[in-house]
Amino acid sequence: MNDLFTQSANKGLGEKSAGGKTASEAPRGAKESAYSAKDIEVLEGLEPVRRRPGMYIGGTDERALHHLAAEVLDNAMDEAVAGFANRIEVDLGADGTLTVTDNGRGIPTDVHPKYKPKSALEVILTTLHSGGKFSDKVYQTAGGLHGVGISVVNALSEYLCVEVARDRQLWRQEYSRGAPTTKLQDLGKIANRRGTTIAFRPDPGIFGAGAAFLPARLHRMARSKAYLFRGVEIRWTCAKELITGKDQTPTEAVLHFPNGLADFLAASLGDGPTVTPQPFNGRAALTEAKGEVEWAMHWPVESDGFLHSYCNTVPTSEGGSHEAGLRAALTKGLKAYGEMVGVRKASQLTGDDVLGPAAAMLSVFIPEPQFSGQTKERLSNPEATRWVEAIVRDHFDHWLSGDPENASRLLAWGIERADERRRRRDERDVKRKSAARRVRLPGKLSDCSQNSAAGSEIFIVEGDSAGGSAKQARNRTNQAILPLRGKILNVASATVEKLKANQELTDLLQALGCATGVRYREEDLRYDKIIIMTDADVDGAHIASLLMTFFYRELPDLVHQGHLYLALPPLYRISQGGKTLFARDEAHREQLMASEFQGRGKVDISRFKGLGEMPPAQLKQTTMDPAKRTLLRVVLPKDGGETSDLVEQLMGRKAEARYRYIQDNARFVTDLDV
Repeated sequence: MNDLFTQSANKGLGEKSAGGKTASEAPRGAKESAYSAKDIEVLEGLEPVRRRPGMYIGGTDERALHHLAAEVLDNAMDEAVAGFANRIEVDLGADGTLTVTDNGRGIPTDVHPKYKPKSALEVILTTLHSGGKFSDKVYQTAGGLHGVGISVVNALSEYLCVEVARDRQLWRQEYSRGAPTTKLQDLGKIANRRGTTIAFRPDPGIFGAGAAFLPARLHRMARSKAYLFRGVEIRWTCAKELITGKDQTPTEAVLHFPNGLADFLAASLGDGPTVTPQPFNGRAALTEAKGEVEWAMHWPVESDGFLHSYCNTVPTSEGGSHEAGLRAALTKGLKAYGEMVGVRKASQLTGDDVLGPAAAMLSVFIPEPQFSGQTKERLSNPEATRWVEAIVRDHFDHWLSGDPENASRLLAWGIERADERRRRRDERDVKRKSAARRVRLPGKLSDCSQNSAAGSEIFIVEGDSAGGSAKQARNRTNQAILPLRGKILNVASATVEKLKANQELTDLLQALGCATGVRYREEDLRYDKIIIMTDADVDGAHIASLLMTFFYRELPDLVHQGHLYLALPPLYRISQGGKTLFARDEAHREQLMASEFQGRGKVDISRFKGLGEMPPAQLKQTTMDPAKRTLLRVVLPKDGGETSDLVEQLMGRKAEARYRYIQDNARFVTDLDV
């Protein structure tokens, strides 16, 4: 049997096809290929950089343009981290020229032994993969690894000038687009100066005619370097004419932060509330290699978190192995603490629950870092995970055990995040499963006939008895009835598992048609008014408080939009002859007795045991008829923090908080209904 391979082989041997042409013959009219040895190009020197800049700096956009500045600044920082410089100057001139000066050792200017008669300075600036950072002889740790950084900057600059003050001698050389335009000039003796100055202006032929450095971005870059290494002072200057519009960048600044990352964290978070009063920060030397780890983190309550990581002062925006070590240390540490204090739910914590909402900074200095790509956005050293995890975990364990109160607070906060994460996952699963199905409503819901939410109402009542009366009293067009069985779950003290398993709350959410928390959408709500209608006694008030707690915790946006109401059913019926009135409570009853029933004749006062005992006509007249009823709209005060604390105190898990509240406020009680 012939197959494709056999046919291909036969045709390859010259077998003629149906048209009488061999398979090796070219189609008629095809143009002859001109591909030959002369078409093979060999790019030398810095020409590859100018041909394909994206291979070296990730593109030619604004981000790539500022990567040039980062390369030059990183070289100066390497001198500072190595202990040979303590001052760096960054100046942005009016013509767009960026100048970076350090007081380090200075780039060597003597003749390179392998590339005579070129100086080492010229070799570094014009040759890819040249430099002093391929071993630990000159730098123990460094951000530059491939020896292409400063030569790439030179290749992509229309003008570059380098000055070196070394051994009390000043040298200077100028370049354009990677090629020297002057020889290395000896400018003579110089005193009280050492180090390297690089001044360059990016090539508009590469980055575009309007490309220019942004002062705010450069200032932020310089400031971050000062935070990362507390032993350096960075002096920033910028031409005034470059600060335009709403740009608040200073024209001059001295950037020096003795406390390192802790200073950055304090400046970023300000006075906002945090889970623990003190941050978790520290700094320690590596035990298995030369280098160190520094970290600082806090858990903000109201603002979003962030994680900024660095390796050898190079920002690693895509994370990497050092971030993995930090995540593992925090997760395992908090889990172990939870196990030690007997909190079983701590075992469900993940890195996203602990580190995800945190405001965190991580900086590592390690030898021979391995980055993904020349732009160094991700650290790849597998051993960095082990180093960071071991050091941070040890300090985190001590931090937790040294302050049990705040450690327990952080643990409870992390468990809340885990509960919220699982709830969102379950909601997504339910949404995916029901996306192609019709909306399923709970069987005990007596829905209204109109389809639009505008003007529609749902009454949440307690028990089937009250539900039966309400169904008869309602307006079927726009009033729906949902009876609940007894007292619902207290969501302020219940776990996510209990909340998910509670049938009454599940039915309520299905009837409303909307999701909870951040997934709530106004357009999904099926009713305009959600009315809590419970008995006018203590039990009814308790059920109403549980329902309001549910709406406050799970559907706060629904409350903010003014959809939640309380019905005011009567507690007493007062009759005298043919006159009948209804009283909400004892005070209202006495008021009516004094004002409406002063004549002769017996006054009959009866107390309703519940809404189920009210005749449907009276229930409609007193509580459900929009023309005659009274509703209380539930509103939330602007001070959300105080309300949240009060709800937690009265409805939360800690019974001692309620006991303390009763003790503090019992003296103010004038009426006690038990």
